[in-house]
Amino acid sequence: MADYSIRSRQESTESLDSSSAVTSEDYSDDDKEKDGYDIEDFHIIKTIGTGTFGRVVLCKNKETDEYGAMKILCLADVIRLKQVEHVKNEKNILQEIRHPFVVNMLWCDRDESCIYMLFEYVCGGELFSYLRNAGRFTSSTGNFYSSEIVSALEYLHSKSIVYRDLKPENLLLDKDGHLKITDFGFAKKLSDRTWTLCGTPEYLAPEIIQSKGHNKAVDWWALGVLIYEMLAGYPPFYDDNPFGIYEKILSGKIEWPKHLDTVAKDLIKKLLVQDRTKRLGNMKSGAEDIKRHRWFKGIDWHEVYMRKLTPPFVPKIMYDGDSSNFDDYPEADWKSSRTLEESELKLFENF
Repeated sequence: MADYSIRSRQESTESLDSSSAVTSEDYSDDDKEKDGYDIEDFHIIKTIGTGTFGRVVLCKNKETDEYGAMKILCLADVIRLKQVEHVKNEKNILQEIRHPFVVNMLWCDRDESCIYMLFEYVCGGELFSYLRNAGRFTSSTGNFYSSEIVSALEYLHSKSIVYRDLKPENLLLDKDGHLKITDFGFAKKLSDRTWTLCGTPEYLAPEIIQSKGHNKAVDWWALGVLIYEMLAGYPPFYDDNPFGIYEKILSGKIEWPKHLDTVAKDLIKKLLVQDRTKRLGNMKSGAEDIKRHRWFKGIDWHEVYMRKLTPPFVPKIMYDGDSSNFDDYPEADWKSSRTLEESELKLFENF
């Protein structure tokens, strides 16, 4: 839910702040929404992320001693910032999805002042941190992470969900080094197209900037930007202000580092196609076109899904509740959040 590193990148537009500290390991269907939990069942240890109207805290179940990450949103601030529909959207989508490389919500509830979303604690930190420490990734490292992202996006698109916020800050590493996509504040269930301007400037597809209406093709554009950033160490479209970035995206001009893998470059070019009807991933064969690209030659996609590929980095973890891979944040008394009036609570009926 927070940006875990100091950076020059522009903040996401119209965002529910990124739930970058939370995600889930495998769990059974019975655990999807655990009944009977109460916020008092958890010992709150420390804040591991902050945002405009809430925070993510590391917590521990008092009965089982299991660690978790709790996203706590202040209802009064959600209303003030006109984010009610975004929050409802996020919760509904999180209830519907379950995938090895996607955040899986374990429990959700609210009272008169806050919303609580419980996720399993993922202690490895953001992919962004590993990328900045490395400078840039090798082609094989970028290939590993890209294959797990393709698997996750294909799954989301099969459920008519467009993710809309792919970037290294929203990708976490679990204790084994596998990816978990987090922050579904921008995700949306599509019946056709949507027109909302949202996302991070460097990762926006041309059709979002031009308000043409957009669909799942924007996720494949963002994958092209991400692969470029992983292999080059910086995004393909960059400027000091968002409008400068938008101009560069619409111009379609990309400078290619000499060291860039030529096969990866071919894939990136086919993802960063201005005309979405000709963009790889958005044509007749869908994600299969990407999976069959030469850069993924030799990849067994079933093994990808089963998490059988060997991760390039394994996070340094001392114990299950280790928070050393996340920054320190100031604590605040979220329990003192204003209690909503009856008329305001009606906005969150059936939540």
